[in-house]
Amino acid sequence: MKKLAALKNLNEKVVVITGGSSGIGRACAFQAAQRGAVVVVAARNMEKLETVRRECQLLSKHAAYAYTLDIGDPDSIETFCQAVTTQVGPIDVLINAAGFGNFENTVDTDPKLIEKMIRVNLLGTIYITRLVARSMMGRPGHIFLLGSMAGKIATAKSAIYSASKFAVVGYANGLRLELRPFNIQVTTINPGPVDTNFFNIADKSGNYLEKVGQITLDPDKLAQRMINAVGFTVREINVPLIMNVAAHFYDLFPRVGDYLASTLFDKK
Repeated sequence: MKKLAALKNLNEKVVVITGGSSGIGRACAFQAAQRGAVVVVAARNMEKLETVRRECQLLSKHAAYAYTLDIGDPDSIETFCQAVTTQVGPIDVLINAAGFGNFENTVDTDPKLIEKMIRVNLLGTIYITRLVARSMMGRPGHIFLLGSMAGKIATAKSAIYSASKFAVVGYANGLRLELRPFNIQVTTINPGPVDTNFFNIADKSGNYLEKVGQITLDPDKLAQRMINAVGFTVREINVPLIMNVAAHFYDLFPRVGDYLASTLFDKK
């Protein structure tokens, strides 16, 4: 993995970020730009993307790019990857930050919403990662997959979201082994609640973040930690610490874990 060290200096390296118009993706874009990266942000809202792109260009002193992308559409993903490779250059770092959640009991959730969540959170991540990983072979690369603490500890009213993130974690674990011989590092990011607009969609009550205020993460600090991991063989980033400890406890003592998940960590 010595060649991976070449990515520790992000100056003029191409960093592609899905979900780059807001939240963790937006924060990662700014952190990468501060390190001199050529930032490519992608999402569905071009107006928001343009704002991020302009700021990245000012921070990095290099060109920055914005593309519309529907991560739930395989054709959109293929078109996007071809455009970036042709117009910007080979991708050095991919950060999969696109995704959404919905706090609702499974029996009450519309099947169309279930399908969309799996398509966006899981299948979209797999499809774009597959294409980018193929393009990285033969040179150092780093891929970040956004999992979640919900992918380690499932709670009520997030069964579908947890399923999508459990699958992302499993996918990352297998992908890491597949890509290791090609000098491509795979890092899974498993955060607890992050103070972003994610909860504007997921939390219909509007008070979840207030209830979990003591363990809520700052997206800028999380993004800084992610960008600092580029070029290093970091397997996972699991935050906050208390939830990481709880996840290990959950694996060792599942019945007690179920009790804690339905009491201590059930704030929806």
